[in-house]
Amino acid sequence: MEYTPLNPQSVIDYLKSRPMLREILSDFDHLVAQEVGDGNLNQVFIIRHESDPKQAIIVKQALPYLRVAGDSWPLTRERVRFETQALRLYNEVTPGLAPQVYDYDEAMSMVAMEYLGQHEVMRKPLIARQRLPHFADHISTFMAATLFYTSDLYKTGLEKKLLQAQFINPHLNKIQEDFVYTNPYMQSPENRWNPELEAEVEAVRTNSRLKLAIAEMKDQYMTRGQALIHSDLHTGSIMVNADDTRVIDPEFAFFGPMGFDIGALFANLVLNALSHFAHTPDMQTRVEYQSYLVDLIHEIWTQFAQKFERLWVEHNRGELVPNDYWQYPGGDAAFSQFRQRYLHDMLQDAAGHGACEILRRMMGIVSVSDIQSIADLKQRAVVERSAVRVGLRWVMERSSINGIEDLIGIVTEEIKVT
Repeated sequence: MEYTPLNPQSVIDYLKSRPMLREILSDFDHLVAQEVGDGNLNQVFIIRHESDPKQAIIVKQALPYLRVAGDSWPLTRERVRFETQALRLYNEVTPGLAPQVYDYDEAMSMVAMEYLGQHEVMRKPLIARQRLPHFADHISTFMAATLFYTSDLYKTGLEKKLLQAQFINPHLNKIQEDFVYTNPYMQSPENRWNPELEAEVEAVRTNSRLKLAIAEMKDQYMTRGQALIHSDLHTGSIMVNADDTRVIDPEFAFFGPMGFDIGALFANLVLNALSHFAHTPDMQTRVEYQSYLVDLIHEIWTQFAQKFERLWVEHNRGELVPNDYWQYPGGDAAFSQFRQRYLHDMLQDAAGHGACEILRRMMGIVSVSDIQSIADLKQRAVVERSAVRVGLRWVMERSSINGIEDLIGIVTEEIKVT
């Protein structure tokens, strides 16, 4: 079938031509479609059976342009292939932590997947100050497994390079390279910011030390293919409920620095914590929830580091440092020291990439609903100034971050100033 953008009417007729979906949807004559896509790239439909709500799927189709910028910004539709490949890989190495893929149509740039009707995008419960008792366990498991099993620590050189070749994703790489590491820090027509933040934006754009540090992080993003990273792992790309966690939207997936995913997640938790200055007027309630989020970052990293190292010790079949390399008196201790250095470097990288994520949300093309939903611009500016300070410190002080306590200590200090 030749590519045609779908709509709530045509998508039903289109699905009737997809035999793979007959195992999920038994009656194609009583389906209804609802467009729910509010993202920056694609259109998304919920397809339901009129009388059996258990029969439901998500249909996602790529448009030939960047949706947030409009059809004046062309973009390859191949991103759906990367998303499909990544979701299938996630379900192999971390079953139950990503939606199941039911069907993929390359010509139509369409993927059909599990409908997560009992979940909501993570930003919403965080704004509402909900607590997620299993999230640290779930997301640390996801990151440890997806990063380890696609790295040179587990895969042979041949295996990794063959997989890497399936995720050459230059068009979406370019978006991140521009929108995370470059355009927010200079004059660029798509940039948007709170007018109350004018002085801070100008200060960032003229801070040579900061811009050198950001350039170093961009260089790493462009050249360090450690593992398959989601490359957009924030609280808008995770769906949750009290018991379950699912990672969605991996169309940006490619082989990049492990610290990027970790840093992006931490950055968005920080932005939510800061946003409660406006969302939660009661001081005690606000402080308690901000402390919960800071502790959550600590717990995610602690569990991640433990799980990642355990996978490495138990499955060190890759070619970076094979077990035979350590077969000498004192080798076990040296291997342990190398693992600790590796994780230490990853945390510092997470600080740098997380900083860029924070800063670009303050002065780039796309903010976050946690902060955009603050109607009072002066109140919002208080939150944004705190965010800018955290971002500056994370990236410029990253070489002095020797543990997760140092990373979250910066956040705690800036929260107190707010």
